[in-house]
Amino acid sequence: MATTDDGVSMFNEPVRNHYFKTLDSAGFYMQKIDTTKTLANNKANFLESRKWYKRMEPMLMAYDYENYLSMNAPNLLKVEIDDYTDIKVLKPKSYQVLEELLYSEDGFDNADLNFVLEYLKVRIPYIRRNHILFRQNDRHHLKMLRDAIVNIATKGITGFDSPMLANSLNEAIYNYETIREVLHIYEPAFSSKALYKTWLTEIGRTISDLGNGEFDTFDRYTFIKEHTNKQLKLIHKTAVDWNIKLNTSRALNPSATNLFDKDFFNIKLFSPPGAPAISQDRIALGKMLFNDQSLSSSGNISCATCHQTEKAFTDGFKKAKGIDGIELLRNTPTLTYAVYQKTMFYDGRATGLEDQIVNVVNDKNEFHLDLNTLEKRVQENPRYVVMFDSLYNGQITNRNARHAIATYIRSLAPFDSKLDKNMQGVEDSMTQEEILGFNLFMGKAACATCHFPPAFNGTVPPKYMESEFENLGVPKNASFEHPVLDEDPGQYYPYKVEEKRSFFKTSTVRNIEFTAPYMHNGVYGTLEEVVNFYNVGGGQGMGLEVPYQTLPADSLHLSDKESKALIAFMKTLNDEQFEKIN
Repeated sequence: MATTDDGVSMFNEPVRNHYFKTLDSAGFYMQKIDTTKTLANNKANFLESRKWYKRMEPMLMAYDYENYLSMNAPNLLKVEIDDYTDIKVLKPKSYQVLEELLYSEDGFDNADLNFVLEYLKVRIPYIRRNHILFRQNDRHHLKMLRDAIVNIATKGITGFDSPMLANSLNEAIYNYETIREVLHIYEPAFSSKALYKTWLTEIGRTISDLGNGEFDTFDRYTFIKEHTNKQLKLIHKTAVDWNIKLNTSRALNPSATNLFDKDFFNIKLFSPPGAPAISQDRIALGKMLFNDQSLSSSGNISCATCHQTEKAFTDGFKKAKGIDGIELLRNTPTLTYAVYQKTMFYDGRATGLEDQIVNVVNDKNEFHLDLNTLEKRVQENPRYVVMFDSLYNGQITNRNARHAIATYIRSLAPFDSKLDKNMQGVEDSMTQEEILGFNLFMGKAACATCHFPPAFNGTVPPKYMESEFENLGVPKNASFEHPVLDEDPGQYYPYKVEEKRSFFKTSTVRNIEFTAPYMHNGVYGTLEEVVNFYNVGGGQGMGLEVPYQTLPADSLHLSDKESKALIAFMKTLNDEQFEKIN
């Protein structure tokens, strides 16, 4: 590759110039939006500004992520908490808010419009002046292309950031136009001209397929299988062609060539820094500890008591049961794919699997033990002594014991479901109903705007650095005619922030067929009820007062056929081992 003497890519300047062009164009049309203009005029300028923003987005996301999050924020209050004395509740000022204001059927207040415009009109030039595109090298730009491709497939085509217009397919085209432009800039860098031509052909076909699609009926299943996965393979081939290595210190495995590969994620980045490597022997040790009832004060419960293998590591109860069968606060979530969450428990009070285990051990209604006692009990078991001797250099500490258990839990993400095998090209067995369900999940039904593939949980692509929490207005009874709002405060505690009341972490949809009952309180016993709950617009849609609900209250207008297809698709997310057990 061609670089300057200090390692900066010789193609950095034209990439930067394209960034400036998109920023300046987005800003130009944003400046033309004004409350003195007609609504039609403002809508037209919004669409032009948004078009250029989407062309800017791959670079903004790669090189100015905080501003990307701000400018792309959903129309929801953001709560920033440093401590009990420093709590900020911020109103969003983003393109999404602007879209909802301009296209709302109920009209809008000019003060609200100006509030957003004042921010964006200043922020875009600010980003231009304070850019950091100075010393990027080729691997930075290739990673930018890779992340853009992943973002389009996992968020861009789902309606995540075009809530009113559902203009996602056109906006994905604008993303791809920048991908094509960067590839054009890099044409001299390709030693294989055939590879460069393959890229151009592939991008052209992708744009064509997006341009010929309609949001509600777009075949996202085929798009990901035939375009996204092909492009990830091309990224890998390009890295080889350019003789570069993508950074391994990111959440995504740099050599992954399929969105649904078992190794799509870089699992090391979902473990504590400096933690021992995941190995089959450590997994086996962790499984023993996971099933060991002697690690509880009562001597009759273990991790496996609530997380039962045959129920996809849940327990089948509405709410979990602790010592002496006492009912705990919430439903037992599956541990499958829990590794790919950034926080644990429904209220996010633990920062990782090892931290979660501390909470369980100390809880008076669960293990009701302390870490020192747990450590001592492990040390007294001769079998553990032998295993820790070889796996942890003889260091039998509660930290190593927790790491072993967490390592076992991290192994519960095989990506071997029917959907995975079909996306990986191992099988061609998806039915038309299941494919329809996938496309609804990723589009019209808006499920994927919170349950992001491939883990189908709330960990947000493409950085996969944070997990989302939502307020759905979940009732405490299963009646759709006479619902009563659940009183669980969720994230309200410990800071007592009203705007976080009833917020809960978005769980994975994988293995959902075997994890009933559903929701944080186990209120729904069937998937049909769950789909109906979302279809009617959650608590607000049922007439409940849920002031901070994040789920749109409007009906999804799913037909019976579509609802059944959604459920059929979700059942394709069952891991192979649970299919065999059940």
